Amino acid sequence: MVPSDVFRDQPVLVGERVRLEPLGAANGEELIPRTVDMDPDVRRLSGTHREFTAEQLRTVFADWEQRHDRADWLIRSREDGTAIGDCALLDLDPDNAEAHYRIALNSMAHTGKGHGTEATDLVLEYAFETAGLHRVALEVFDFNTNAERSYAKSGFVREGVWRQHLRWDGAWHDAVLMSVLDHEYAEFRRRRG
Repeated sequence: MVPSDVFRDQPVLVGERVRLEPLGAANGEELIPRTVDMDPDVRRLSGTHREFTAEQLRTVFADWEQRHDRADWLIRSREDGTAIGDCALLDLDPDNAEAHYRIALNSMAHTGKGHGTEATDLVLEYAFETAGLHRVALEVFDFNTNAERSYAKSGFVREGVWRQHLRWDGAWHDAVLMSVLDHEYAEFRRRRG
């Protein structure tokens, strides 16, 4: 069991390519233009049907600052300081030491450069080595094979499928379920060096 407030004061996480800053009302402003006017490819890859207004997003970001069942970060490029997306551990289950992971880069121009993989690596290090989680899980749509490969690079293992979980442009798509356990993560880190 992990404390239910384990995500209360998540730290800034820094890698070679990205800096993850706790996401809230102040820095969330940087994400609003790209989220309100979401890249159609990002919308599809993330399965986001819902559209957001700037005011809705301001409310959400302010709310996240008060919640302790999730840890949200703004992803910032270290190259130029640009806010390029966000990621989160959410749905904390303290009794089972589990949380779910999600990440979204706000433009296809930011994909394929290692930003998402490094952000995921930083969050997993925090999840297992600081927060003391046992399991981190996610879902990725079957057509997002680049993301599935990225998650595997960070140690996630494919464990199943939710069949026809997303309807997009009139077609049904499966959601691939992936997870990584604490001992798998430790072994993965040891092998990776």
